[in-house]
Amino acid sequence: MDHKLFKKDVRFGEWLIQKLLLVAGISSMLIIALIFVFLFKEAVRFFGTANPLDLIGKWTYDDWEGHYVFKMMWQSISEVPKYSLLPLICGSFLVAFPATIISGVLGIGCAIYLSELAPPRVREILKPTLELLAGIPSVVIGFVMLAFIATFAQNIFHTKFRLNAFVGSLGVALAVLPIMITIAEDAMRAVPKELRDASYALGATKWQTVWGTVVPAAVSGISAAIILGFGRALGETMIVLMATGNAALVTGNIFSSVRTMTANIAAELGSVAQGSEHYYALFLVGAVLFTFTFGLNLVSELVLNKMRQKLRM
Repeated sequence: MDHKLFKKDVRFGEWLIQKLLLVAGISSMLIIALIFVFLFKEAVRFFGTANPLDLIGKWTYDDWEGHYVFKMMWQSISEVPKYSLLPLICGSFLVAFPATIISGVLGIGCAIYLSELAPPRVREILKPTLELLAGIPSVVIGFVMLAFIATFAQNIFHTKFRLNAFVGSLGVALAVLPIMITIAEDAMRAVPKELRDASYALGATKWQTVWGTVVPAAVSGISAAIILGFGRALGETMIVLMATGNAALVTGNIFSSVRTMTANIAAELGSVAQGSEHYYALFLVGAVLFTFTFGLNLVSELVLNKMRQKLRM
């Protein structure tokens, strides 16, 4: 009798856990959907208060030039407000691209070492240590960049702006690095041992096996790590707010001060009047950022699924 009651309690516990997980999953999807609807509902209202072409630039009279000039700039507090998204998009990518390249090179290198070269004892110590980087608050990294790295970089490269896209990309690369290492290392560890043994049987060296067998077999996972890292770099806020200079400029100079979409929202949303044109413009910036990151996450998930299917075959 006691045994039957025990089995009944176990079955009830399993059923309860299953239902709780189902509720948690549905709740997560519902919350994301509500965020999506609210964000885009507020963003669309911008087009009812302003000309859509203002998102590119605006013709304004320049006192210095003495005639009308087409200006691509974000200047929300002025006699003639300007809400061009181009400086913000340019600044975001000017920080995210170098950060992804830096973290990609270091992260994939670390993943190769942890997966293929490091002794088990070293791996057990080094991997958790590297993953601890993910626990460092962004504001701490931003403060280090602001207080120390910015001056150090200016002294080396003799830049005009102490705070610039390069300094911001260094901080963002540090924040992205744990993601790169974890996903790339997991992808390499998932490569079947038989492929390595076959490579060694053909007379390949350790490095030939790594570069000619393991890395090509894990290329989908490595690509997903890079894409996810790029999405994480685009979404970073505190580091870029503190270390990039926050000048909304359309430029390709990595040593120029820039303003990213995330920094712009963080800097202005707290002081804007609700329901104003400026308020809706900030939500539009958030909608554009959400679209970019959602698309990158979707692509990375498709790439990871392709890798899983390839490994099952």
